[in-house]
Amino acid sequence: MNDKIFSHLSDPVKSKIIMEIHEQGRITTRQIAQIFDEIPQATLYRYMKKMHSDGIIKVVDEIPVRGTIEKVYALAFDLSKSNEAVIEENDGKAYLQMATLYMLGILREFKEYSDKADVNLSGDGTGFSHAPIYATTDELTEILTQIKDILSPHLSNPPGGERKLRNLSIIITPPKTN
Repeated sequence: MNDKIFSHLSDPVKSKIIMEIHEQGRITTRQIAQIFDEIPQATLYRYMKKMHSDGIIKVVDEIPVRGTIEKVYALAFDLSKSNEAVIEENDGKAYLQMATLYMLGILREFKEYSDKADVNLSGDGTGFSHAPIYATTDELTEILTQIKDILSPHLSNPPGGERKLRNLSIIITPPKTN
C-alpha cells in the first residue's frame, strides 16, 4: 500500500471520503458530493485529484453524462488476497492493507454511532480498551482460545428484545522488540 494513505487518513475530511469509497465500492465524485454536502465542491475535487495521483483511489469506469465524462472511483488497494494467502506469502504490505481496512470498518461504526443524537456512552455498552501483556506465542494462542470459548455460546443468539448487534473486535498488535 502506498505510504501516503496515512497522511490522507489523518485528515478528517479525506478520511470520511475514503471510508465512503470503501463502503460503496464504486462511487462518483458527484455521489460523494451528495452524501457530504458540507464539503465545498472545489475542495472535494481537489482532494479526489490528490488521492488519485497518490494512488489511494483509481478510476474504474467512465460514464458519459451530458457531453462530459463522469469518473467512477474505487480504492486502489488490492483486496483480493485472503488472510491465508497473505500469511502464506508473508506479505507485509498486504497485511497492512488488511489492517487499514479493518480499522476503517471499526471507525465507520464509531462514526455512525457518534453522529446519532441519542448517544448513551455509559448505557450502550460501547467502548474500547488496551491491555498490554507479555506472552509467548503459545500463551497468546491459549488466551485467544479462552476468549473464543467465552464468546461461542453467544454467537448464535437471535436478535430481539434487549439484544442489539455489537461487534467485539480484537486486535493483536505485532510484537515489540526491547
